[in-house]
Amino acid sequence: MEHALPGRTQAEVVVADIGSTLTKLSAFAGLTSSAGPHTGQAPQFLGQGVALTTVAAGNVVLGLQQARQALEATCAVDTAGARLMASASAAGGLRMTVHGLTQDMTLRAAREASLGAGAVVTFTTAGRLSADDLAEIRQRQPNLILLAGGVDDGERDVVLANARALAALGLETPIIYAGNQAVRGEVQRLLQSAQVPVFLVDNVYPRLDELHLEPVRRLIQDVFARHIITAPGMEQVKTMVTGNVMPTPGAVLRATELLAEVLGDVLTIDVGGATTDVHSVTEGSSVYARLRLAPEPHSKRTVEGDLGVYLNAAHLAAAAGEAAPAPQHIMPIPAQCAARRMTVDLTRWAVDIAVWRHAGALRAVYGAYGRHELVEGRDLTAIRYVIGTGGALTRLDMGQEILRHIKADPSQRKLLPPAAARVLVDQHYIMAAAGVLSQYNPKAATALLLASLGLSREEAHHGWTLRHD
Repeated sequence: MEHALPGRTQAEVVVADIGSTLTKLSAFAGLTSSAGPHTGQAPQFLGQGVALTTVAAGNVVLGLQQARQALEATCAVDTAGARLMASASAAGGLRMTVHGLTQDMTLRAAREASLGAGAVVTFTTAGRLSADDLAEIRQRQPNLILLAGGVDDGERDVVLANARALAALGLETPIIYAGNQAVRGEVQRLLQSAQVPVFLVDNVYPRLDELHLEPVRRLIQDVFARHIITAPGMEQVKTMVTGNVMPTPGAVLRATELLAEVLGDVLTIDVGGATTDVHSVTEGSSVYARLRLAPEPHSKRTVEGDLGVYLNAAHLAAAAGEAAPAPQHIMPIPAQCAARRMTVDLTRWAVDIAVWRHAGALRAVYGAYGRHELVEGRDLTAIRYVIGTGGALTRLDMGQEILRHIKADPSQRKLLPPAAARVLVDQHYIMAAAGVLSQYNPKAATALLLASLGLSREEAHHGWTLRHD
């Protein structure tokens, strides 16, 4: 590594997070030396530079350069010679359409896999694609299409009909097939004969009681990184970085998974300028396990495209209902008191609505033996840690307060996090960066995350031990 300039600390790795509103560049050192178990040297977060993302200027590299200048000027960090890694969600991120066989089975599984990979799912269908469905796909212009359907050795005809219909669309959009493996070869031949880029992966719903999401998630992220340009200048960024450009939501989910390995059941809420994402890593409570209507993935993400505190502030206020005044003085980086107060209000509404949408609920059903209850959706009652990230929760000095007072359910039907869950904030705003770093050094990434949350590894280990005794 090159020697740092006098008075400056040399960065070993810098990680860019190119978001819809802001571009963040975080600098780290000590990653190589911390890779071994007996080095005794912890990885260091050196600082972060922030700039507006420059999609409108025609090149996101401009915002990246401005963030680098801010990092070097304000944090006394020398980035020359540092390894550059990146995540991105600018210009709408990874836009996907998802097509399955049944609403409650293969479509749901395919959608879960897509969201977990960091995609924004813009359109879904169940069953045979209609002419209107195909017109909608063409209008949406997705970056990627996921085709699923049928358990292994199950339904064949609808899946093949959908493959023929997608092939006939004449789009150059890559298609991932994650359905019935019995027709895998035929689906591949249909799409390849139409010159459609096709990628094959294991079935997301191989059996009625099993979700198999991780292979699809990995493939979606790989296709995103290698074949998809999501914003002007991203192709240039891809030539500058080491490794793949990860979708930012996928990087945050990976960071949440790292934390769950040492903390136990974790919920992360990421409030951004365009969306609010909720990530949970949990098996739920054993009390409700036998009442589930359908299997849930261990790691789950939901994205609320109408709940952004800057680009979608008006939509967020509308979703909050009559109590929400029309948003005014909205700024990407609010400095004045009125703008900050409005952004805090928007953030509070975004958290409450997004967590309620992510959480499942108890549902009463009636049968031959009378009334009984079933669990529909995500059970968050075993969550031990609620973590806030994103600019609104980490930079407005109200993140802890907002997260401690997530709206409760008076009817006690919603399966929300318990009031006793510990609230932590990603003080260094590095969850996306840590998810990216985990490709390079997962141990260092975990240590950096714990430090950002104000936790020592010993404290985390103690909490995990109590949980599993």
